[in-house]
Amino acid sequence: MAKSLDVERLEQAVKSVYQDVAEEPAEEYHFEMGRELAERLGYPASDLDQIPPQALESFAGVGYHFDLAALEEGDDVLDLGSGSGTDAFVAALHVGESGSVAGLDMTDQQLSKARQLRDEVGMDNVFFEKGYIEDIPFDDGTFDVVLSNGVINLSAEKQRVFTEANRVLKPGGRLAISDIISEKLMPKSIKNNEDLWAACIGGAEQVDRYTELIEQTGFEVREVRDNTQYEFISDQAANACQKYGVKSISLGANK
Repeated sequence: MAKSLDVERLEQAVKSVYQDVAEEPAEEYHFEMGRELAERLGYPASDLDQIPPQALESFAGVGYHFDLAALEEGDDVLDLGSGSGTDAFVAALHVGESGSVAGLDMTDQQLSKARQLRDEVGMDNVFFEKGYIEDIPFDDGTFDVVLSNGVINLSAEKQRVFTEANRVLKPGGRLAISDIISEKLMPKSIKNNEDLWAACIGGAEQVDRYTELIEQTGFEVREVRDNTQYEFISDQAANACQKYGVKSISLGANK
């Protein structure tokens, strides 16, 4: 019988990977990182030119969803799993000084790097908080937009994540995310393996179930699209892509 998922070990495995992503971005990982990846996913070079290059070195996103977010001057934005800050810094460019961007992350090393970069470039409308995406430390109706990039698949409590995202959004608020999903149901031997979760494989929900979870929390899903530009680079991940249809999507929804 396959063992059940050890959530505490999963958290430690995820923190370990993303601690290394923050501190050792030049090392090899199962996923691509950096500016070249961001440009291929669709980030405009004009935006990337204006954010700290050290944040981009640790960028490990899986898609581009800022068009789905439709950020406006003055918007208040929350980025779930903000890492070293790439998406928070890009969002700050679009909401201007009258808006604000909050980055939420559970990994101390990512938060430290993002805060240092924010201070160095003087982006005063960006702040980073430590916390969990399943228990968002903000009041109801705080934000106009919630973003997330390649993070929600790492959570063992996805419905709770979407419930929390809905709670902190204002009425009519927008959810714009990119994430890893699967086309086929994966066996428990994969779903209950924390190392494969940390590799963005084990936690990939079937796409129909994924959108169902979002809609059950009160969102109306507007658009779901494949990010064919995104590819896993490790053999383990590439095999899962072939066998179970593990892939990246971007999704836009309204509260």
